[in-house]
Amino acid sequence: MKPRALLSVSEKRGLVELARELVALGWEIVSTGGTAEALRTAGVPVIPIEQVTGFPEMMDGRVKTLHPKVHGGLLARRAHPGDRAALAEHGITPIDLVVVNLYPFRETVAKPGVSFEQAIEQIDIGGPSMLRSAAKNHQDVLVVVDPDDYPVVIAALKADKLTPGLRRRLAAKVFGHTAAYDAAIHGYLVKDAPGWPERITVALERRQELRYGENPHQAAALYATAEPGIRDLEQLSGKELSFNNLLDLDAGLLAVAPWSGRGADRAACAIIKHTTPCGIALGRSPREAYERALATDRTSAFGSVIAYNVTVDRAAAEAMRELFVEVVVAPAFAEDAVRVFQEKKNLRVVRLPVGESMGWDWKRIRGGFLAQERSRLEQVMDETRWNVMTKREPRDVEWRDLRFAWGAVGAVKSNAILLARDEAAIGIGAGQTSRVDASFLAIHKARQQGHDPKGAVLASDAFFPFPDGVEEAAHAGVGAIIQPGGSVKDAEVVAAADQAGLAMVFTGIRQFRH
Repeated sequence: MKPRALLSVSEKRGLVELARELVALGWEIVSTGGTAEALRTAGVPVIPIEQVTGFPEMMDGRVKTLHPKVHGGLLARRAHPGDRAALAEHGITPIDLVVVNLYPFRETVAKPGVSFEQAIEQIDIGGPSMLRSAAKNHQDVLVVVDPDDYPVVIAALKADKLTPGLRRRLAAKVFGHTAAYDAAIHGYLVKDAPGWPERITVALERRQELRYGENPHQAAALYATAEPGIRDLEQLSGKELSFNNLLDLDAGLLAVAPWSGRGADRAACAIIKHTTPCGIALGRSPREAYERALATDRTSAFGSVIAYNVTVDRAAAEAMRELFVEVVVAPAFAEDAVRVFQEKKNLRVVRLPVGESMGWDWKRIRGGFLAQERSRLEQVMDETRWNVMTKREPRDVEWRDLRFAWGAVGAVKSNAILLARDEAAIGIGAGQTSRVDASFLAIHKARQQGHDPKGAVLASDAFFPFPDGVEEAAHAGVGAIIQPGGSVKDAEVVAAADQAGLAMVFTGIRQFRH
């Protein structure tokens, strides 16, 4: 009896070549619907599935492989006397190889304007059933879900080296694939439901193994979800990205996101160290934005990750020649800019779209995860919620800088204070355990780098719990402050601002970043 293969695929890549190799090796091919038609068109002999089951495909193809003559042929244990007797009694031919990939559910629901009914029709039933049956019985049935494995399987068949290890690896891949498929369906069905779902299933795909984690003694790898983001990363040059590089480039994209998208009329540049900005600024060109961001803190910029919201041109690349940079990330690069960057063989140049992240935000804790909605820029930058709390209104130039500072401070680790002038940060106090210390540090860093805080504006990611932080800013000459408000001592804080002649704006929304 010839060995039998069942081929039923949505993605036709490599299908005809695989089938021809199998036929040449003496296999017979059973197939369904569009797969059978593609093989017949290519001149590959095919046994239609209805000839195996005795039933026609029905209900617009919804029912074609859900039949004992299919699953009996998949699940029968070749060494089990009872299973062999059942095959003989019911005229079931064993199936020795299953090649199946599934309806493109994830790709369908990712398209704009797809209706619920269209999405539901892309939920594959027969495909996962055949895959799971074959994978369960992988000691006797070879199962392939990934076209990239076709050459591996053909090579093993030709060499007569279908090892238990290969069979098990392919079966494990099947269960990982169907689990991710089911997770995508579950996520789609619960995404608009009120409240938090009882269960959250997250499917992650390994993108690359990394040299090490945060420290050299820690092994690490990069995994991606199906949503837009890190899976869209394209490295144009430089050595392999590290664990810390990836954390920092993500922080860089977060930092420039407020000035990204269709409404972006200026270049934004953020210089990142240890996932927090040490420099951030706007400019009329990428070069100007970079030079102004670098001026925030030239000392800390050494060994940084630099992010842009716009296409990086040669002028910006030339300006970066003298600084040691780990990674530069932007939505696009001019060809001549890439050539300049390539002069530094270790500099990683990464193309990655900029914009707000999709999906939920996750924080890892021991034995579990915290899940939260992502902070949305439309909420954070909603000026209809802002209120001037002091006797003095901000001047026009202060309003401009307050908007910039409020957009920038959300990317700084809490407790966060950011001083700004002319839409560029001049001092940043990040990650402090008290807000007055963050204020002191921001002022100290500004002066250390030759910036005069007098007349600058200050943004605080959360409320001032006491007047001391405001007094620290006033003593340095800061002219205006933007903060969420909400402290029980708000009246004292505002009074301190009034006494110093400062303008103070409450936004009504906090921007903690832990």
